[in-house]
Amino acid sequence: MSTAPIIAKNYAHNHTKFSMHNSNEQIHLQSIIPIELTGKRLDQVLHILFPEYSRSRLQEWIKQNVVKLDGLIASNQKIKIKSGQIITIDALQEIHAQAKPQNIPLNIIYEDDTIIVINKQVGLVVHPGAGISDSTLMNALLHHAPELKTIPRAGIIHRLDKDTSGLLVIAKTLTAHTKLVAELQERKIKREYEAVVYGAMITGGTVAASIGRHPLKRTSMAVREEGKEAITHYRVLERFRDYTYIKVNLETGRTHQIRVHMVHIGHPIVGDQLYGGRFKLPKNASIELISFLKKFNHQALHARRLGLVHPKTGKFIEFVAELPEDFLFLLKLLREDNE
Repeated sequence: MSTAPIIAKNYAHNHTKFSMHNSNEQIHLQSIIPIELTGKRLDQVLHILFPEYSRSRLQEWIKQNVVKLDGLIASNQKIKIKSGQIITIDALQEIHAQAKPQNIPLNIIYEDDTIIVINKQVGLVVHPGAGISDSTLMNALLHHAPELKTIPRAGIIHRLDKDTSGLLVIAKTLTAHTKLVAELQERKIKREYEAVVYGAMITGGTVAASIGRHPLKRTSMAVREEGKEAITHYRVLERFRDYTYIKVNLETGRTHQIRVHMVHIGHPIVGDQLYGGRFKLPKNASIELISFLKKFNHQALHARRLGLVHPKTGKFIEFVAELPEDFLFLLKLLREDNE
């Protein structure tokens, strides 16, 4: 499968950057408006002239009064532009000062000058947050590729929960970041997971149930009518006596989406410490399986397949990451116990 590359006209403009201090970087952009852009809105012109920056970032710079036309602040994004005008932007771009580079091993599946694809291990937090300041994927990426310090979120465009393993794509340039974020928002990035859930599913299906913050447990998500749209497709790969091995495809990407949706339909993911509820001993299970399940303290969920349109070549590429060893061993024990 392939997608035609995006074709864009190149406009000559000055684009310089220089460091100001250790937490921000000065961005200076300048261009003379060509005649063919006469009459277009300011925000449209900015996106054409400086495509390496997202529309939201350019609009934010307009609001911050750092965009000027012929030396005068242009604060109205709908203003019509005339040919020959000189447009300048002098803005500060945040560098990830709080995320320090750390030499943390990464399982890199693929890397070029535009993207990195990694197979994240269980236990690795994607980026710093409340109570977590280091030892994250972001820290590891900043050590591996220091140039990521000027990319939003160090190039991370989507995330996996701490105890979910599997594939993630990282953007190495602003242009790649903008394109991949747009691709994600347009639901063009293919994300396929595999999981083991409690209970014997009869067939696959689709869960279309909005997800929002849990009304009582602020660290949890829940199916809520007023939440954001969330759609999950699942298919049975293998059935066991008390468990089911499934393949899951995400149409949307809400926080904890698969875990919340599986609980919602009565099939929580094995090992899920947050949503799985009290540990359930399988009936007539072998001692070895029971012992292993008691020690299996992370969700049996793995982002196995990732497909996307390469932001530079325009071609569709796909990656596969094999299941972790403990996940494979769980399947082995379930098969033996099913005999």
